[in-house]
Amino acid sequence: MSTYLRLRAVPPPALRNSTTWLERLFDDDSETVGHRVGRHREGALGKRYLDQERIYAGAPAHPAEGRPQGQVVLGGRRVFRTDRHKPPFLVLTAAQARRVARFLAMADFDALWDFARDELLPRYGGVAAEPEAWCAFAAAHQELRAFYAQTAECGDAVVKWLPA
Repeated sequence: MSTYLRLRAVPPPALRNSTTWLERLFDDDSETVGHRVGRHREGALGKRYLDQERIYAGAPAHPAEGRPQGQVVLGGRRVFRTDRHKPPFLVLTAAQARRVARFLAMADFDALWDFARDELLPRYGGVAAEPEAWCAFAAAHQELRAFYAQTAECGDAVVKWLPA
């Protein structure tokens, strides 16, 4: 089983704090979700999403400058499911999504990579494989950046789900 993180943008008025509603948000196909919640955008990070989080964990948190804590890029408020053995959903408000979008727009990926590279490279083939690892993480960073930029532009919240 491949572990990955799915992200969906949701207009704030459509967002529900119901685990049943959140489960349906990810169980239904994109077209059905689009009809139910209005506009629909989805992103996904592959099985290295936990390592992607490591890149942002080193990001400086300057609340006065509107930057989020690193974990907010991939984290959020937990909404626990009735089956506590399943991972919770993670929710970012529209305001939090805007802060993440601003952070990602201003973030220097090379500086973030430099902070995390020594921890990440051994898992991806070492220094010899750095160009490939850098490219993979940079591509995921760009996908997150684009997802959050469009989400912020639309004023949407974000719901995240880690399939069990």
